[in-house]
Amino acid sequence: MRIVFITSCLLASSLAFAQSSTKPGLWEITSKMSSPTNPQLNKQMEEAQKQMAAMPPAQRKMMEEMMAKQGVSMSPAAGGATAIKVCISPEMASRPPMEQRQGCTYKFSQSGSTHNFSFQCTNPPGDGEGQITFANADSYSGKMRINSMQGGKKETMDMQTTGKFLGANCGAIKPMQSAAK
Repeated sequence: MRIVFITSCLLASSLAFAQSSTKPGLWEITSKMSSPTNPQLNKQMEEAQKQMAAMPPAQRKMMEEMMAKQGVSMSPAAGGATAIKVCISPEMASRPPMEQRQGCTYKFSQSGSTHNFSFQCTNPPGDGEGQITFANADSYSGKMRINSMQGGKKETMDMQTTGKFLGANCGAIKPMQSAAK
């Protein structure tokens, strides 16, 4: 269950970073998460990657197809990071960089090529902040900190990420359904 939570945070955060690009097309986002409040997080992420790598081919294919229907291609990357490919539609690129959820407040600011953001949610309770710096229209790097409650305990997750534009044609990867509505 914890891995599902971690993976969903990773996907949501990565989409927010990619969507900040305002450039539609296929993006590859590489992210690495760590937790100052949960030293076991890195082990859990490594274990999840090992489990994915050890999946029988039929099960792996089913999982990849399920993720593709949601607009995501995910794979392990060097150093314990995770790489995902997402398709950003022109409509998605024109929206605010984070999905506006009920019960959450958001703040965004920009200074030159750096975008700063923060959010605070009441249900479920949590908050976070981060920044993205664009090297150019085709690449960025960023960092984010998410604070949440897991099993009655406060948990903090830090994420380092990079993104690169792969091209205007997304191929078989379709825009994420939930974000494309």
